[in-house]
Amino acid sequence: MARIAGIDLPQNKQVVIGLTYIHGIGRTRAKRIVDAADVPATTRVRDLSEDEAQRIRRIIQEEGRVEGDLRKEISQNIKRLMEIGSYRGQRHRRGLPVRGQRTNTNARTRKGPRRGTVATKKKITKK
Repeated sequence: MARIAGIDLPQNKQVVIGLTYIHGIGRTRAKRIVDAADVPATTRVRDLSEDEAQRIRRIIQEEGRVEGDLRKEISQNIKRLMEIGSYRGQRHRRGLPVRGQRTNTNARTRKGPRRGTVATKKKITKK
């Protein structure tokens, strides 16, 4: 069982793909890490030796922020934007798209489900 940066990597995936399950590591960074650790990229996670896993852990730790540290830094950056009252901070506070996307249509992921309009019927009065 390969556990790197507090994440259990999937056993049947190749090492490069398995490393992308760690927050902050994408395909490019995973390839760089595997090359630096001298591990064949096509090796399955279950076939990693303890020595290879240890080299990958060491490189990830040297390179910088992943998982909890990265999440904490991102949330602090967003809080800072909201505190200084920047445009991006205001968009975060309102739960709207931050990077200039249109909101007249779309943006449902950020805005949440549509709030249905409540139609009121007029009651018919009998004479």
